[in-house]
Amino acid sequence: MNAPAPTCCPLCGQTNTCAMAAGLPAGDCWCMDAHISPAALQRVPDALRGQACLCARCAAGEPLPPAGGAAPDGMATPSP
Repeated sequence: MNAPAPTCCPLCGQTNTCAMAAGLPAGDCWCMDAHISPAALQRVPDALRGQACLCARCAAGEPLPPAGGAAPDGMATPSP
């Protein structure tokens, strides 16, 4: 499994808008003031942990997009 791009969410593959991945200070990131769902963190596969930040939707614990499209290479796919 390839490591995800640091700008992509490891759960859904969408942009994570991470300030640090964009070369900005960590304090500028949206996640510094956000509640991160513990359940969302548990859904990140072990092999992808610490590789890239979640997007705001996944971090909030919202459902993953429908499984109709394939996730980018190295991204987790929703379980049936």
